[in-house]
Amino acid sequence: MPILNIRTPRLHYRVDDHTDPWREAGTVLLQHGYARSSKFWNAWVPHLSGHCTVVRADLRGHGKSPVDFDTAAPHTLDGYVGDTIALLDELGLDAVHYCGESFGGIIGMALAAQHPQRVRTLTLVASPVYQNEKSQDVYAAGFPAREQALRTLGMRKWAEAVYGAPDFFPEGTDPRLRDWYVGEIAKSDAEVLCGLYGTLLRHASAEALLPDIAAPVLGLYPTSGLLTSSEQEDLLARHVRDLTMIHLPTSSHAIMTLFPGECAEHLRAFMARHDS
Repeated sequence: MPILNIRTPRLHYRVDDHTDPWREAGTVLLQHGYARSSKFWNAWVPHLSGHCTVVRADLRGHGKSPVDFDTAAPHTLDGYVGDTIALLDELGLDAVHYCGESFGGIIGMALAAQHPQRVRTLTLVASPVYQNEKSQDVYAAGFPAREQALRTLGMRKWAEAVYGAPDFFPEGTDPRLRDWYVGEIAKSDAEVLCGLYGTLLRHASAEALLPDIAAPVLGLYPTSGLLTSSEQEDLLARHVRDLTMIHLPTSSHAIMTLFPGECAEHLRAFMARHDS
């Protein structure tokens, strides 16, 4: 499995390319969010890899990226942007279409604002601009703080409490999807999640970065969401100069998993429009 070994933390990544070898094709980088992994993009890949090279990276300490760093040390948005730049450099990619889900989208906002030459288009999939108070309460699962919930319940019970809650997925969702989703979240390292949330996500905000994003931006969002409130969408509409917003018919945050085909086709059309 490919591991970016030139720095610490090391990063695991996947590359899928089914384009014609004689045709020049672009590259899209798919970046998952908090407590997830590159596997969550699996159903997107068939829609994309015949048209462009697809790179999927596991965030530091997530998925198959090793926990080879001090999880209690401060996490910074600049650090995660640096991870992305290091991966692009390793793969010899001057610029990519960047698609980030949830926290992966916050990283994309910072990347596009700080390194505009590396981002051809930016797609945000249910990406908050900041962590609102209501979502912080829900992810604390009845405890005073999320970190306490993670350490007291353990990963499996925390995942069941948050992502297995009756209202996380819409009524009628295949129970096998729900079980898989919870099971994948449960594989996460609790201390990685505690460190990332406690030292970065709890207070992180990309609001100040939005006016500096020059790349065309596609937003794929639920119709109403716990993490992505109307106030946050208003921030994007006011401050992002070139924004296309598409809503998927659900209030669930998990649109990347519930609507993989629809989302991937919207992304593919958006990339093609700006490549042409």
